[in-house]
Amino acid sequence: MSTHPIEVTPGDARYDALRRGFNQRWIATPDSVVVASSADDVVEALRTYLARPAGSRRRITVRSGGHCYENFVSSPDVGVIVDVSRMNGVHFDPEMDAYCIEAGATNWDSTTQLYRTTGLALPGGSCYSVGLGGHVSGGGYGLLSRLFGLTVDYLYAVEVVTAADGKHPRKTVARKDSEDPALRDLWWAHTGGGGGNFGVITRYWFRGLPQPPAQVLLRAVAWDWQDFTDRPELFRSLVRRYGQFFEYEAAGRLPASPFRSYGYRDMFSLLKLTHKSAGKVGLTVQMDGTKPDSPARLAAFLDWITADFRSGSTQLVREQPLDQAIGEHPAQGGLFIPTLLPWLTATQSLNDSGPNRCGKYKSAYMTRGFTDHQIEAIQRHLTDPGYSNPDALVQVDSYGGAVNDRAPGATAVPQRSSVLKLQYQVYWTWGVDADENGLFDYRDAELDPGIAAPHLRWIRDLYRDVHRPTGGVPVIADPDDPATRDANTDGCYINYPDVDLSDRRLNTSGQSWHRLYYKGGYERLQQVKQAWDPHDVFHHEQSVAVPG
Repeated sequence: MSTHPIEVTPGDARYDALRRGFNQRWIATPDSVVVASSADDVVEALRTYLARPAGSRRRITVRSGGHCYENFVSSPDVGVIVDVSRMNGVHFDPEMDAYCIEAGATNWDSTTQLYRTTGLALPGGSCYSVGLGGHVSGGGYGLLSRLFGLTVDYLYAVEVVTAADGKHPRKTVARKDSEDPALRDLWWAHTGGGGGNFGVITRYWFRGLPQPPAQVLLRAVAWDWQDFTDRPELFRSLVRRYGQFFEYEAAGRLPASPFRSYGYRDMFSLLKLTHKSAGKVGLTVQMDGTKPDSPARLAAFLDWITADFRSGSTQLVREQPLDQAIGEHPAQGGLFIPTLLPWLTATQSLNDSGPNRCGKYKSAYMTRGFTDHQIEAIQRHLTDPGYSNPDALVQVDSYGGAVNDRAPGATAVPQRSSVLKLQYQVYWTWGVDADENGLFDYRDAELDPGIAAPHLRWIRDLYRDVHRPTGGVPVIADPDDPATRDANTDGCYINYPDVDLSDRRLNTSGQSWHRLYYKGGYERLQQVKQAWDPHDVFHHEQSVAVPG
């Protein structure tokens, strides 16, 4: 049965909801939001858009889950938003000999539909409502990635609605093994090049998907900020030893006792270094629960990173339940005692996206543990007496393992030697009735820039301070550059976009934003852009540029 896209325009009761995404900072005023149910709907919507005079049309953008951290999808210059969230099917495609997942499917759609029917899983993210259209095209990672690699490591093919002539859109299927080199390049560009660059992604196909552990072992603990305020050296010890653990684990340098026979690829952890106003610092750990030594491995890891919390028989800092929400994850007080759960149940327990609010984000890949300067800068800003926000944090994710088994050029994700991935996060709500109408809404933020200003200032100052020795950003180490050859960073994650990287006042490193995201792969991405979107139909503030 043929369908037609649904156009939601101003005056429709749905318009106010559909013109914004998850981050309430970004609210567009498009001429229409096109709700597509098929790739043919997308073709029709794009054909209608391209039929307008070029000089009179504002940008066209695409939304799957709506979690873009910057205003690439929702901004004042957007005229049409193509919403593919209804395209959320998951099935096995015998012609492709691969599992097909539509671009509007969320992490939770793919998790439940794949696992319940096949026992397989994508090693994707931990926020259930993130759409795969953008998540996969930027690389995609999650709690299974140290064990199985990135989401794109399993990508076999992608369907994209392209408009190479700027007039006539068509469905294009690009396979990893396509005979046409241009199609192979288009496939490659969707293995980490990011969304919104080459066309509208409508379907993905995956091969060789892994089977997650039937049971996983979980533990969530917290430590009281007051203990770290009383003994600041113990906060520094926690951060240092946490980073060292994954640096040493990747290099085979963990001490023989107690780690001689232990492997940790199956373990993924999230250390949540909150602003002190949150009251607690948190840690969540997941590992394969089917291995008989998992409880001992978990205990050994926690004992090692907190070794300085004990002085003889005296416990200087005590573990507490993680009984409050932090960042994008819910309270996990029930996991204070090590808990064995089926993988699907555990995924459901941890999957959250936090409440709808305003946010700003930054990222860093780390190839080694933290320097003293980095630790001291993080501590200084998390204890800044001039700023108070329990929803401000640096989340330090374990990384590496199977991710680093792939060659840097095999996909468009070039960071294949990192051991940690940092997420700088700050959240806030409007909180001021700037227009004095008795309500809080986005109009207050439009009238009063002071609502967002202290939060943006804090995260920018934190980031710039942590990475001050390398120009305020986590540079790509260059052995030929004395200023960066010893850097322990490897750039930034395209799925955590940050327009500040393009600001020469904030990025004084001499490395461009696209080098920080793509390293040496940007020129190849530009050639793909030239071949498939030479008229720059799909663009945003940090999109891949047409060469020249």
